[in-house]
Amino acid sequence: MTLLAPTLQAFFSDRMVNQKDASPRTIAAYRDAMRLLLQFASQKTGKPPSRLTIEDLQAPLIGEFLDHLEHQRHNTPRTRNARLAAIHSLYRYAALRHPEHAHTIARVLDIPNKRYDRTIVAYLEQPEITALLAAPDRATWLGRRDHALLLTAIQTGLRVSELVNLTIEHVRLDTGASIKVLGKGRKQRVAPITPDTTTALRAWLRERQGENADPVFPTRQGRPLTAKAIAWLLDKHISTAARACPSLTSKRVTPHTLRHTNAMLLLANNDIATVALWLGHETIRSTEIYLHADNKIKQKAIETIAPADTPPGRYQPPDKLLAFLETL
Repeated sequence: MTLLAPTLQAFFSDRMVNQKDASPRTIAAYRDAMRLLLQFASQKTGKPPSRLTIEDLQAPLIGEFLDHLEHQRHNTPRTRNARLAAIHSLYRYAALRHPEHAHTIARVLDIPNKRYDRTIVAYLEQPEITALLAAPDRATWLGRRDHALLLTAIQTGLRVSELVNLTIEHVRLDTGASIKVLGKGRKQRVAPITPDTTTALRAWLRERQGENADPVFPTRQGRPLTAKAIAWLLDKHISTAARACPSLTSKRVTPHTLRHTNAMLLLANNDIATVALWLGHETIRSTEIYLHADNKIKQKAIETIAPADTPPGRYQPPDKLLAFLETL
């Protein structure tokens, strides 16, 4: 066994678990990145993973691995960068334990993240929200569960992982109704809930009749829903809602779209710092994507800088022919 194997083991057991107390999701993501890297390096060098050395995993091979992720495994640049972040973390740890490999480690640490175009976030408009919430058949147990889940997701902006892990003890339905959330990075926050959501959750939990540690939104067997199950039920209800609201057919709606929808609703009446606090973002920079998505904010900005004699509102073509050209 080479130096790389015990270093990798110590990285997870000492650095990730003991020193950083990383979440299970972070550890799993880093584990997957290392597994893919070792398998790729083993194929390239002809050595089993346990015989690989730090010198085998030099910057050129890491670069080939990142290209492999994009072109063979069809990972997005965001996923590529997440894998690289895991590799960088391992090599920073290795730099402290094996200074004799400083040159190799420095070259790997110098590999930059890949830049990529950021798309404007997708979110639901009010008619689409109404159609989606009306889609579950509330004459059935599953329909009542799904309606309460969708309403909670849209109104609180919880991540799908937070919905999956939400337990009854975290829901407060008396004065100051709210949901206590343990979010990304182990950050705790409290999401207030509206009277409509409170009413729906109170009725659902009365019917659900679980213990404090039980999931708020379970399967029929009482187990927590998985992220895939929530994505599946959302697809099903979007298909139903699209019959009443055809604009949904042109949108790709995921559980995270509901979080984006909540952010846009909040942004209409709150400043960006409040929205960042509500969503549990580490910095306001993570929340700024919603400013780019909101055309109403842009329109207000335009109106504030327009000449004083310019009538408010959008440009309207003064002639029918010009109006036709505007539609092209």
